[in-house]
Amino acid sequence: MARASGQRHDTRLDRYVNHYADRAMGLRASAVRSLFSVASRPEVVSLAGGMPNIVDLPLNVVAQAMDSVVMNQGAMAMQYGSGQGEPFMREKICEVMALEGIQAHPDDVVVTVGSQQALDLVTRIFCDPGDVILAEAPSYVGALSTFASYETDVVHVGMDDNGLQPDALRAAVAAVKASGRQAKFLYTIPNFNNPSGITQTLERRRELIQVAQDLDILIVEDNPYGLLTLDGDPMPAMRSMEADRVIYLGSFSKTFAPGFRVGWVLAPHAVREKLLLAQEAAVLSPPVFSQYAVAAYLDQHDWKGQIVSFRDMYRARRDAMLQALEEFMPPGTEWTHPAGGFFVWLTLPEGLDAQAMLPRGISGRVAFVPGNAFYADGFGTRNIRLSYCYPTPEKIREGVRRLAAVMNQELELRDTFGLRGNTGRRQIDHGAPGPNVQ
Repeated sequence: MARASGQRHDTRLDRYVNHYADRAMGLRASAVRSLFSVASRPEVVSLAGGMPNIVDLPLNVVAQAMDSVVMNQGAMAMQYGSGQGEPFMREKICEVMALEGIQAHPDDVVVTVGSQQALDLVTRIFCDPGDVILAEAPSYVGALSTFASYETDVVHVGMDDNGLQPDALRAAVAAVKASGRQAKFLYTIPNFNNPSGITQTLERRRELIQVAQDLDILIVEDNPYGLLTLDGDPMPAMRSMEADRVIYLGSFSKTFAPGFRVGWVLAPHAVREKLLLAQEAAVLSPPVFSQYAVAAYLDQHDWKGQIVSFRDMYRARRDAMLQALEEFMPPGTEWTHPAGGFFVWLTLPEGLDAQAMLPRGISGRVAFVPGNAFYADGFGTRNIRLSYCYPTPEKIREGVRRLAAVMNQELELRDTFGLRGNTGRRQIDHGAPGPNVQ
């Protein structure tokens, strides 16, 4: 039967593709989330996800705190609240930030739905499509996804064992300006960077703040892991050294529990006003019940002692991973030695490609995140992020053993067939920005 004149038969899987905004094309799946279905199989040891281990959390205390909220404050806790966050919650947040040397006023805090929403709001108020964001290399995959969703261009800044390199930052800013554009802000995780585990030294923080002052750059300091130091006391936050140029992002997801989704932004007063307007446009107000529950936990429990307990637990897992890497990894493999947080950053022997190796890793019953997920410019093919936060020390050891077996098979193939990976796109030190500046 002949088709009617002008009738359209669309064979595309998504019939709405012509209706989306351009920014929807920048949305991409998280490399970690994409692994979840296979990494959660019981036979697979997952060294992929950064999920906090809250087994040691006193659930009876949490239950009592939530029961108290419902019985005594339920009518308020289950009502709409302030777009900025409840005053008592913002006061508690200031107490938490004081542990890292930050002296802040509750009026300059905006409570958010986790620090991920905080990052979204900051990007929303500062960035137009085509704007440039500077980010350390490698960088948090969730941040890169947020930046892409706002159609920004990310220019990576090189790191070494002491953190972001001041000279590389100056070079990146100069290259961006030479292209006729402006870097809107520098995004950094100074404590136990996700994914590398690298921590900026105190001196390096001072140097970077000086560069920011000299070049008129805002710094967005993302600090979800700062209190989870494993080898000493918490370091002073960059925000404690510079109040007017640093926007600070925090979260209770790592030091309490991620399910409550309570984070925050500490910003200069004028920036706070814009964040509040963006927050109200997005969600009206952050979840009130979660704020009551978190505040009740902080009031009724020795939360500082609980953080010490978390540190001890994560230290045992970190040490188990480092010992296993030392025992099992083939020659030519390198890795970082994090002083806190959740992650170790592995550099594979020359000729191996982490993304190409992933399916064989899953077949070998071990999951990891390939390093290219943490770059916006194609680097990281020889890198892997390994997470030690959730598996037991015994599982970590077995996972590293399995990973080493997969790597040894890959090395045999390399040596047999003379294969070499794309070794020109693996460096951490980016020094000069990539071609996306132009």
